[in-house]
Amino acid sequence: MKLIVGLGNPGEKYQNTRHNLGFMVVEKFFQEEQPINKTVWDDSRKFKGDIAQIEWQPKHGDMEKIILAKPKTYMNNSGLAVSIISQFFKIAPDDIWIVHDEIDLPLGFMKIRKGGASAGHRGVESIINSLGTDKFWRFRLGIGNQDRIKTKLQKQKHTDEYVLEDFTSSDKRKVKDLIKRGVKAIGFGLENGLEKAMNRFNTR
Repeated sequence: MKLIVGLGNPGEKYQNTRHNLGFMVVEKFFQEEQPINKTVWDDSRKFKGDIAQIEWQPKHGDMEKIILAKPKTYMNNSGLAVSIISQFFKIAPDDIWIVHDEIDLPLGFMKIRKGGASAGHRGVESIINSLGTDKFWRFRLGIGNQDRIKTKLQKQKHTDEYVLEDFTSSDKRKVKDLIKRGVKAIGFGLENGLEKAMNRFNTR
């Protein structure tokens, strides 16, 4: 069993913001992997978020249950939902995949990796603190545009504002392509393992 979590903030206000890119990718993955009448999210108070379950049948090997989640705890407290879900279903950190925006990567870039520091991403930091480990997988989806950042103070202010802005009209093509690549990377990872997915999908 695997837990695939898209990070974001709940509510219409944040729906199209850069910080909600993780939500967008997991939602699109769910839509593409299930018949339209089965793409229904369960709004779960118990699990502090929207939950869905699918059964993944690889071309080779046994069928595996996949839990999809979109925490409703807001980004900075994402770890609460991830911890509750993973404990209930007894999912080890190695089988937890976190899909999230990454301001340190240029818009359209993607890198899959396991472990490491949060790099200032508060959702990832919350998950590390709640799980007590950094040894989970991350799909880091680039949203960065650092041209105007000159000092550390400017960077922090810019980051806080930038991630909560909607994607611009000029961003849309790259965002659409990135969501598509993210969905493909998740499916490829389930089919072939994340080590191979890294080699195929990581932007160099």
